[in-house]
Amino acid sequence: MSKSENLSQFFNEDSKTVILPIDHGTVIPIDGLLCKPIELIEQVDRHVDGYVVNYGVAEACRDSLSNSGVCLRTDGYKPTYPGNEDDGSYRLYTGEDAEALGAHAMMNMLYLHHRRESDNFRECAAVISEGREYGIPVILEALPFNIGRPEEYTVENIGFAVRLAAELGADVVKTAYPTNGTVDDFRSIVEAALVPVVVLGGAAMGDDTALLTMVKNAMDAGASGIAVGRNVWQHAKPAAVAAALQAIVHDESTVDASLSLL
Repeated sequence: MSKSENLSQFFNEDSKTVILPIDHGTVIPIDGLLCKPIELIEQVDRHVDGYVVNYGVAEACRDSLSNSGVCLRTDGYKPTYPGNEDDGSYRLYTGEDAEALGAHAMMNMLYLHHRRESDNFRECAAVISEGREYGIPVILEALPFNIGRPEEYTVENIGFAVRLAAELGADVVKTAYPTNGTVDDFRSIVEAALVPVVVLGGAAMGDDTALLTMVKNAMDAGASGIAVGRNVWQHAKPAAVAAALQAIVHDESTVDASLSLL
């Protein structure tokens, strides 16, 4: 398929998307990550347009994923913790691997200001080049420094990260909603992005109102969708929260109306 045909597996006729990342299994043990991702997919699939997966899950769950957009995670990464040197993002897979899996997109981290920034930039450029060769769109997950650093997710830093990803050639940019940012702040970032922007959920908030409000603000600012993982599959009601998110993204539901689905 062409890039546009592959992207259409994620983006509905309204040009919006609900993506569920379940690619955390290579990062660090996280409570709630199901041993059987097929069961998770079966629970939420009617509310989700696509998934981000590692190679093993893409291979093991081919049948379950056959009706959805499939985005192959092309890199590995680790959050920092004491005694563990931060290597940032390191590339693992290629466009050829994605094509062999039948993936509709590839996703790679992009860390600005990281100590391995130059290596990361080159790896992202290589993924983008291979995406062009194979007709597979690339989603760059653009963040300042590393994952899990909300104190660094300022309007200025997020804005630069998003535009940087687009300048490198990303087809879609996944990023965090700026810490303490307003709808107008995020709108300025989206308008300068050149390509669609989807918002990540980050660590499980444990607060349905806060999650849905963040998503509603992002959509009101012009985001093209969301890529929310832990806030869905760590939730006591994964299918219900996926339905609530779908209502905001695709039906322009209010926060209160979406909360009623929970």
